[in-house]
Amino acid sequence: MGKPRMIVVGLDCAAPTLVFDRYRDSMPNLGSLIEGGTWGPLRSSEPPITVPAWTCMVSGRDPGELGLYGFRNRIAGKTGLRIANAQDVRVKRVWDWLGDHGFRVASLFVPLTSPPSPVRGDMISGFLLQSGDAPWCFPRSLAPEIEERFGPYIPDVENFRADDLERIDEEIRTMTRQHFDIAEHIWLEKKPDFMMMVEIGLDRFHHAFWRHIDPHHPKHEPGNRWFDSGREYYALLDAEIGRLRELADGDTTFLVVSDHGARAMRGGFCINDWLIRRGYLVLKDPPGTVSPLDHDRVDWSQTIAWAEGGYYARIFLNVAGREPHGLVPTHEATALTNRLRRELGALQDDDGCAISTMVRDPKEHYREVRGFPPDLMVYFDDLALRAIGSVGHGRSIIPENDTGPDTCNHDWNGIFVVSGGRVPARGRVEGAEIYDVTPTTLSVFGVERPPGILGRDWTA
Repeated sequence: MGKPRMIVVGLDCAAPTLVFDRYRDSMPNLGSLIEGGTWGPLRSSEPPITVPAWTCMVSGRDPGELGLYGFRNRIAGKTGLRIANAQDVRVKRVWDWLGDHGFRVASLFVPLTSPPSPVRGDMISGFLLQSGDAPWCFPRSLAPEIEERFGPYIPDVENFRADDLERIDEEIRTMTRQHFDIAEHIWLEKKPDFMMMVEIGLDRFHHAFWRHIDPHHPKHEPGNRWFDSGREYYALLDAEIGRLRELADGDTTFLVVSDHGARAMRGGFCINDWLIRRGYLVLKDPPGTVSPLDHDRVDWSQTIAWAEGGYYARIFLNVAGREPHGLVPTHEATALTNRLRRELGALQDDDGCAISTMVRDPKEHYREVRGFPPDLMVYFDDLALRAIGSVGHGRSIIPENDTGPDTCNHDWNGIFVVSGGRVPARGRVEGAEIYDVTPTTLSVFGVERPPGILGRDWTA
């Protein structure tokens, strides 16, 4: 066997039920990889969110160790959050280890690579680009080369939670084609030993179109004009994967993965309104209309806890000595956390029906907690409900996302398909986890497993 090479194609939000079942007949290239390789569902990180999931995948570290609990991190000395960036990643990732061992690498469009970091090869930042004239690639000389050949770099689709589906569909497809064109160029011209690209377009597609393509969604309209758009877009992705696969020889390991899956979202649980009703969160004035939680309107002298919404709820206690206007004595925090856990475990909807919840204490769940973890992490109805952070809804459950049109939530399982090179073909497997990607990749290149990382080596 010759010199090892590897291509990793990340499909953000790829759903196992669509890839392995419903759309499989429209994905012959991926089907071929499946038939000759090892494949199955890939358990995501917890939380199953783009940030931190991709970083968990390429570092072998859990979100607590990374200090990444979602798209945004707490701001030191404040109660608010800020968008995470590459400077929040304080561990080596798989391309760093490979570069240390003399392999040439390419990291393309992987989340949390902005600003880009020096690598032994090339890096193009993923979405969440830094603003202004900050660099979006390494080396900087790569930028004019890419833009001359492929036009202005498209990192993401703007405003994908909107009603103008024609525009969103067109922009997703244009971005996807550009990303795969760039990846082909990098593979042929820069000749990396390891290349990883992540296509964010599938995540954007699911958030915009899920109710139109999912006949089981409560808001699905049979016969709608967008029903076949899912099959068409998955077929486009498959064709692009096939194009890359044709460039790979028999010594090249080809891996297709997703950071999490997708499922129908039936609405959201209004967590801050619930905290207000229970007396944990006190506002200076009752909200007149539905609005985001304004921390300047919070009466911190009486507030015990508040929450941040999203795919799950992050609940923070207003702890004395930790928060700017802390109220809860440190020695009472554990008892209060346990009380909240019990109450959250007995949630009911507006009709008095039980709502299933999964409540986590990060300190108990992760191997280590860095950064500023929430005191509790809460998942509603196995991710069928989002966590709604805005206030003033007047009810527990609302049928819509509060950040724009969206009928898709993330799901626990993504996909895992690996074929060729040095990974044995095992057929369908169960139990693969997002952390398996790093030790498997390093093993393909004969690089010793770093101490302390998570994950199974599928070459073994």
